[in-house]
Amino acid sequence: MEYFTLNRDTKLINSDFPEKPVERAVRRFYRDMDMALLPGPRERAGGRIRLCRACLPPEQYRICPASGDELVIEASDELGVIYALIYISRAYLGILPFWFWNDQKIERKESALISQAVCESKEPPVRYRGWFINDEVLISAWDAGIDQDYPWEMVFEALLRCGGNLVIPGTDRNAKTYEKLASEMGLWITQHHAEPLGAEMFARAYPDRTPSYQEAPELFRGLWEEGILRQKNYKVIWNIGFRGQGDIPFWEQDPAYDTPQKRGELISRILKEQCALVRRHVENPVFCTNLYGETMELYQQGMIKLPEDVIMVWADNGYGKMVSRRQGNHNPRIPALPAAWQPGQRHGVYYHVSFYDLQAANHITMIPNSMEFVERELKSAYGRGIRCMWLINASNIKPHVYPLDFLAGLWNGENLTPQEHLRHYLAEYFPQCAGGAKGRDLLTAMASCFQDYHRAAVPFGVEEDEHAGEQFYNYVTRELSCCWIRDGGKAACRTLFWCTEEESLGRQVRWYRTLCEGCLPAFTRLWERCADLSGSGGRLWEDSILLQVKIHRCCLEGAVLFGEAFDKYEAGELMGAFFTLGRAADCYQEAAEAMEACSHGKWRGFYHNECLTDVKETAYLLRRVMSYVRILGDGPYFYGWQREVIYPPEDRRVVLLTNFENHMTDEALYQAMKKNGVPGI
Repeated sequence: MEYFTLNRDTKLINSDFPEKPVERAVRRFYRDMDMALLPGPRERAGGRIRLCRACLPPEQYRICPASGDELVIEASDELGVIYALIYISRAYLGILPFWFWNDQKIERKESALISQAVCESKEPPVRYRGWFINDEVLISAWDAGIDQDYPWEMVFEALLRCGGNLVIPGTDRNAKTYEKLASEMGLWITQHHAEPLGAEMFARAYPDRTPSYQEAPELFRGLWEEGILRQKNYKVIWNIGFRGQGDIPFWEQDPAYDTPQKRGELISRILKEQCALVRRHVENPVFCTNLYGETMELYQQGMIKLPEDVIMVWADNGYGKMVSRRQGNHNPRIPALPAAWQPGQRHGVYYHVSFYDLQAANHITMIPNSMEFVERELKSAYGRGIRCMWLINASNIKPHVYPLDFLAGLWNGENLTPQEHLRHYLAEYFPQCAGGAKGRDLLTAMASCFQDYHRAAVPFGVEEDEHAGEQFYNYVTRELSCCWIRDGGKAACRTLFWCTEEESLGRQVRWYRTLCEGCLPAFTRLWERCADLSGSGGRLWEDSILLQVKIHRCCLEGAVLFGEAFDKYEAGELMGAFFTLGRAADCYQEAAEAMEACSHGKWRGFYHNECLTDVKETAYLLRRVMSYVRILGDGPYFYGWQREVIYPPEDRRVVLLTNFENHMTDEALYQAMKKNGVPGI
């Protein structure tokens, strides 16, 4: 068999595709060659790769020989060319989809031999495949050591390398900032379900007006039309809908819509009007609408009439289960799947590997539910007709690389079980696992850690998906802390009725402590196993699963100590409660510091803006609770505890002078307790 030799001197010839996405793809391929290939002698021939337009289905490509020193890539559109170059880059240069996000160590070689056999792509089973870059507070405040736009370029590149073709390029202002870059890289664009047509939010455009469609329909129409005109030259799937100013239902701010009938009638009318506005400016537009949260409930009740030929985007509940999401304490768990009797409809899914609900979801750690669970839910959805669009909430990418890689395999039709995929993923990104008995043993040990991560997840409810991400140990602790201070612990925390039926704060805290205490050993053992592998796994291991397991372990331990502190408080042991709260705060601080310890090289500052789960805020709040407890037990003169902790026993009861030095701050007193001990503990 003859081969085409790819080396650093190979030239790409493009006369058929003047589009910017292809120009970018060509430059990216040259960069890949620079990363993977060594320079050769000047007299060496490099051959040519010619890009040719041909009659092929959209996004498909054919790679075939023209002669011994020329390879031809045929495609009908820009994405076909992009995917062909990505295929060569991965298959022959070894550039993996998450090379940037996983710090791939690329082994350079002098050349690569490409088979002269014709290679044709296959149509993926899902038409539109994409990510929603949502809750993107980490990548928004980080420049990867280059500039503010570079992380976003790396996001879009990884999506393309995963076979994706669609993106919501950020939330709110970020979406408007990066839609042009996403389009220039060849991606379709769609919009957040709270930002129909990508329009500016009414409350921002008209801060002095009530955001009521009933009062100002012409202003809403103007904003929608501005959004259409701004994006009309991009490839867009126009998201139509009407929610509220922010990720909340519009009727929370407009009480005129006080029945399901009124709400459904307005949404139906607006959907029809938005479609007409788009068609005024765009030829043959593609539409979608999100059946999400309360909108899905209205649709299931028959209150919403959708325009024809709209992609109906169903959504999981944020934890991977295809049921309606919990809203506060309201959790009806209505199935979020199309009925079998809906022929001719086009269906999509909005699925979370990262979720932010201020309750129990995951944002800086991986989805707590297993890939077996995720596969089962999505294959079931696919079987119910959800084949037109898969939109994955990918958040800040880096904490979620493993599940994103798994989902890319599903939307590309790869036939790997979750276990096979995991071993393949580890073998690719941890090359020390490749070959030999030692490598196989290491791969097995690493795979076991990933699998046990999901097995260790805290079950906060009885349903199969109700497993906690790191927000659980932070938001529940903060809710209980605020309730403790608000009325001295006399009333239950009503905002926690979604997870506990206990009706006093003390019983709620004990329920929480007992749950966390029971799950802490599993994460402690897993952390020890992951730590033992850090020498073999290297920085990537430390920056990924070891870090995430440590976040869970530290926050769990902090939650348990918080519960112990409240028990001491109720028993009147205020000095012990103060000290135990300090230990709890230290645990959360340790988790925050672990993230900072992974901020090295290009990742410097990546976790600096960790402001949604905000583990450091939990530590800060617990120290404020310490102050409250000290006021109760040591105030108003604040010398008693100081004497107990730092004075020798023979001097503690001799109070001729209350104190001989300045009053200690809470932190100084706590540090003294750590050094000298706490009387009675």
